[in-house]
Amino acid sequence: MRGVTTTARTAPPRPDSEHLADYLAADAVIDHHHTAIREAVSRLRSDTDVESARAAYTFVRDEIPHSRDIGTWSGAHRASDVLREGNAICHGKAHLLAALLRAQGIPVGLCYQRLGSGTEGEFFLHGFVAVHLEGRWARLDPRGNRPGVDAQFSLEEERLAYSADPGLGEIDYPVVHAAVPPRLLVGLASARPGVAGFAHVPGEL
Repeated sequence: MRGVTTTARTAPPRPDSEHLADYLAADAVIDHHHTAIREAVSRLRSDTDVESARAAYTFVRDEIPHSRDIGTWSGAHRASDVLREGNAICHGKAHLLAALLRAQGIPVGLCYQRLGSGTEGEFFLHGFVAVHLEGRWARLDPRGNRPGVDAQFSLEEERLAYSADPGLGEIDYPVVHAAVPPRLLVGLASARPGVAGFAHVPGEL
């Protein structure tokens, strides 16, 4: 597994749709119409959209462990399944955060990085989110902190879990996706509970 750092990004995220409504939609993965998601929202909602987003982000980052960190692999990627199982890899955690915020009327999209796996020539696809608050997009990474990872809620300076190094063939994709890209969705759907690792996740978009 690669080393981890945080990074500040200067180029703004680029949405793949000009319609904010696309970033509020419920679908089979970001199923924010689910009763359990709505119940969680009622506990996390705050007085302002920014504070509500901060509360949901902190909950997913800190209370829903990354599967690798605890050695328990739920295989969950649908938001409501991640909430029920209580752990997921980065993609599942991003989908849960997106659902918790879309349920409150806060537009959220999905973002990705292609990162080195630690083996030369091999990559994994890391997922996180971008939220539309105060008139602009800001990327947030709810992966979960551990030694070497210090992702934070910030609408000003990005505090992501990982930094992509182009010199190593890594890619920080600028696009904010309204839905999970089809190739990634196929991989995530093939995950099985109890099976460790990221072999089911494609190495790039």
